[in-house]
Amino acid sequence: MTYPVIPSGPSVTRQVLADDPALMLVAFRFEKGGTGAPHSHPHVQTTYVQSGRFAFTIDDREFEVGPGDAFTVPSGAAHSCRALEEGVLIDSFAPRRDDFL
Repeated sequence: MTYPVIPSGPSVTRQVLADDPALMLVAFRFEKGGTGAPHSHPHVQTTYVQSGRFAFTIDDREFEVGPGDAFTVPSGAAHSCRALEEGVLIDSFAPRRDDFL
């Protein structure tokens, strides 16, 4: 199944790549300066930086990531990001984010 590309914030789109009730894979495409607004969710999230550079905040920790970097966002942790340059993040969520379907 091919999922649609959906606006997901200022200068950001998302596209579900694969899903199962236990797991979901999503591509987020950012223009330079695009942001992921501060939020939290009950899902465990892993993020892989396919391309670009990003400034992330998880709870009170701030850091920058680039191509090939990966990290985990714990369940319930407040997090946000800003694209320092155009790029793509590949996120997985466990369990699936039904709000993305």
